[in-house]
Amino acid sequence: MSTTDEFRRNSDNFCYRHPDRQSFVLCQRCMRTVCPECRTPAAVGVICPECMAEQRAQQTPAQKKAQRRWASRPAMALSTDRPRMTLGIIAITGLTYIIGLIPGVGSILTQFLAFNSVFLIPELGVIQPWRLLTVSLVHSGFFHIALNMLALWFIGRSLEPMLGRARFLALYLIGTIGGSVAVALLAPGVWTVGASGAIFALFGALLVIGRHIGADIRVIAILIAINFAWPFVVAGIDAIGSGSFGASLAAVGISWQAHLGGLIAGALVGLIYSRTRAPRQRGVQIGLLVTLGVVLLALLVIPALAYV
Repeated sequence: MSTTDEFRRNSDNFCYRHPDRQSFVLCQRCMRTVCPECRTPAAVGVICPECMAEQRAQQTPAQKKAQRRWASRPAMALSTDRPRMTLGIIAITGLTYIIGLIPGVGSILTQFLAFNSVFLIPELGVIQPWRLLTVSLVHSGFFHIALNMLALWFIGRSLEPMLGRARFLALYLIGTIGGSVAVALLAPGVWTVGASGAIFALFGALLVIGRHIGADIRVIAILIAINFAWPFVVAGIDAIGSGSFGASLAAVGISWQAHLGGLIAGALVGLIYSRTRAPRQRGVQIGLLVTLGVVLLALLVIPALAYV
């Protein structure tokens, strides 16, 4: 992501110990920006090295003794530059695809995990709400999953270190739900598969966060526009020969509804993250994310009313 002069002049956008490293996380004590290498997880948020040293200097002898006792025990690394959540999502999605290649299993797995709004309507007698999320695990073929996971890797390895694992996962899940809800509203009864809604949510969040910190977001905006418009361009070319744009768009097999829903949901999550960066706002941030999720689920009442 290219940057503007305003972005480069604003030291708040970079780690105070490593000025070349962009970050989105603040020390909960001094409120300075720190990169993953400089973070020490705390009860709430993270602490920078200087604040951690100051905190240790203020410890009582009993506290120091307890800390030495715990430090002597094996401990896991709590921070890393590797985008582990991104890699985990790719691994789980890839494993689901491989299992789906087993003869006799693939079609059953897809039917069990794919999304269709009819499974959310009580009047039809079958309620399967997990499909709102599991739709991102199944794909229509190798190129479908390869392109989605490649996009996830390229965006996730930059976005996850900025947000942290928990925030990144919340963004991915809410984006998936947003894509499914949009499909239910704009294409009820249509089967969809793939992680495109979640991928567009990452695009939307990156666009909003980049704008908030003063980055040059033109490249991101162009990529979003190209990816969103591509199904319509292909359908338009095909419609020249077939004479039916609607039929051509359906034949493309790309759910633009999921793209739109994921993009909007991701942009809203990015806005929440941008406006609640301070550690003291953590409760507000969680509350806003929960509210957004509830609002998205409440929108599912609209297609259900059509069957009443």
